[in-house]
Amino acid sequence: MNETTSQADQTAQQGDLLARQVVERMMQTDGFSRWMGVEVLEIKKGYSRISMLLRPEMMNAFGIAHGGVTFALADSAFAFACNSDGKVTVALDVSISYPAPARSGDTLTAEARQVSATRRTGLYLIEVRNQRGDLTALFKGTCYKTEKPLW
Repeated sequence: MNETTSQADQTAQQGDLLARQVVERMMQTDGFSRWMGVEVLEIKKGYSRISMLLRPEMMNAFGIAHGGVTFALADSAFAFACNSDGKVTVALDVSISYPAPARSGDTLTAEARQVSATRRTGLYLIEVRNQRGDLTALFKGTCYKTEKPLW
């Protein structure tokens, strides 16, 4: 391994460590994600994977998951991924599609990936899947990064 690769690996590891620390702190103050029962599974710079169990009170009148609940899970994954560098980052634009319903008792996992980034903006895709791997939602978010530190 050459010195440049070693430095790049070290920088990536430091970025991932900061990302985990940021999300731990965010979860302490994010009462909504805690209320939903969000479990943080994996965090890296520009990436998050979280999950939650759908409860009966999260169903709509048709007996399937309320779209707002699925949206909120994807939005939390988006927030964790785009704030992972420790700077306040806010959503500029988001959209979501629901290709398949989710049901009470399902465990949903949202995986957020950074697709592109500039100094001030980022584009993220978030896939939400159930425990069988079925895609239940696809969320696209654009964020704006400030220079303000989270804490």
